[in-house]
Amino acid sequence: MSRSERLLDLIQILRRHRRPVSGRTLADEMGVSIRTLYRDIATLQGQGAPIDGEAGLGYVLKPGFMLPPLMFTDEEIEAIVLGSRWVAKQPDKRLAAAAADALAKIAAVLPDDLREDLDATTLLVGPHADHLETIDLGVVRQAIRDERKLGFLYRDAGGSPSMRLVWPFALSFFDKVRVMVAWCEMRQDFRHFRADRMSGLTATDIRYPRRRQAMLKEWRATLGAPAQNGAKDASG
Repeated sequence: MSRSERLLDLIQILRRHRRPVSGRTLADEMGVSIRTLYRDIATLQGQGAPIDGEAGLGYVLKPGFMLPPLMFTDEEIEAIVLGSRWVAKQPDKRLAAAAADALAKIAAVLPDDLREDLDATTLLVGPHADHLETIDLGVVRQAIRDERKLGFLYRDAGGSPSMRLVWPFALSFFDKVRVMVAWCEMRQDFRHFRADRMSGLTATDIRYPRRRQAMLKEWRATLGAPAQNGAKDASG
């Protein structure tokens, strides 16, 4: 590996860490000596990379740092294309369009040889099952971003209807169904709502009183708890 490639790898590793990471951890991950790691950090800082920290305290790369032109390995290109093609098959039309737009933006700034690889990748996404939901998943995603309450009519597995007002904080995409994860005001608990059983979706201007990151963390903790304490499907 050339030194320039090693410096790019170091930038990528720092990007993956949101908090300061020790020089020893970085050196071990890159397979270099701690002295080489310190020299590489100093080189990047001298070239303008906004890396904060020092030996003994750890290092962190400030957000927003870009390295034009974009460079990707063959597998990274395949991952980008495959992921975009999968999203484009989803019933969320706005998200599907965004995937195509994002791929076009990436292609526009790639070197010619990598752009050809992007166009020529042969990893394909197979046909999906018919999507039965009628709600606009974009409304759900917007409510999650804005931390706003959602109202809707929900029918459980037996077809029994109930009106729900929830605090949505996650949306899961499966091949056959999309599932919203939310705090349900009626049940006073976390619930999973299948999008194909939801109707009459209403976005409100009411902010829910907790941060979605905190609820996501708490919900994840329930996944390892006994069934009576874990999040349930909204059949109850």
